[in-house]
Amino acid sequence: MKYSVVVPAHNEESSIEPLYEAIVPVMEGLREEWELIAVNDGSRDGTGEKLKELRKRDNRVKVITFRKQFGQTAGWSAGFDYARGDLVMVLDADLQNDPADIPAMLKKMREENLDVISGWRKNRRDSAGMVLLSKLGNAVHRWVTGEKIHDHGCSLKIYKKEALEDLELYGEMHRYITALLSWKGFKVGEMVVRHHPRKHGRTNYSVKKKLKGFLDLIVVKFWIQYSARPMHFFGTIGGVIILAGFILGGTLGGLWLFRIISLANRSTPLLAVLLVLLGFQFLLSGVIADVVAHTYYAEKKAYSIKRVDGFE
Repeated sequence: MKYSVVVPAHNEESSIEPLYEAIVPVMEGLREEWELIAVNDGSRDGTGEKLKELRKRDNRVKVITFRKQFGQTAGWSAGFDYARGDLVMVLDADLQNDPADIPAMLKKMREENLDVISGWRKNRRDSAGMVLLSKLGNAVHRWVTGEKIHDHGCSLKIYKKEALEDLELYGEMHRYITALLSWKGFKVGEMVVRHHPRKHGRTNYSVKKKLKGFLDLIVVKFWIQYSARPMHFFGTIGGVIILAGFILGGTLGGLWLFRIISLANRSTPLLAVLLVLLGFQFLLSGVIADVVAHTYYAEKKAYSIKRVDGFE
């Protein structure tokens, strides 16, 4: 199998068949074996029935049906797990991504020897509020992760299958896959793609989702920078707090010793003690986190190998 196309769908009854009709000529034009994996994410409309009909018409259509709505990240994760293609393509089911961009993305991917290529909705066709939120989110994403991708929220992406191995997704983590893969050493690029207005149904995006995505971004930042040695993070904070406690306590002690101030009825000595105790709690958290990380990496390597030579 050369190509796997993964499409998560939630309440996309009106879009799923037109999307299939748009995908088929593009994929057949590539003249390689391919499959379409549709993930029915707990749809409450006729999406499931539409997918059954497509499955009967075309055995290249595979359907994964969730018991309830688990979200887009879970849909991607399930699609990745079941994909058999050497290259895995992802796009939304709402027809805003254009499958016709896929051949050009594959060409750029080959020419630049990329492991992942991400779409960039430079001329985004959404409401002004959504565009503003997206630009703000992308700016924060680039600042926090250091990644250069302009549009991390664009679903239209193509991955080499090897890049998706050992990739753990949860929450709203699908937005940060390229950042995680860049951290692992995979070469990530992007290309300007078309973006169409939504014609059917309602958007599933909201301010609440954006907030959840921001919270996941904090996790991604921590994971990229401190996953192998969380003690470096907690230990630094703990050390600074302990130092502040000792400085405060030492200063108060010196002033009291030289009878410059009286410590009676003052809360600052308690604050100094509290800072020291809090600092030690951070250090203890760092030790525990390090033990957890050690247990994790005992089963999963802390690196990603592109190739090996000389091993039989």
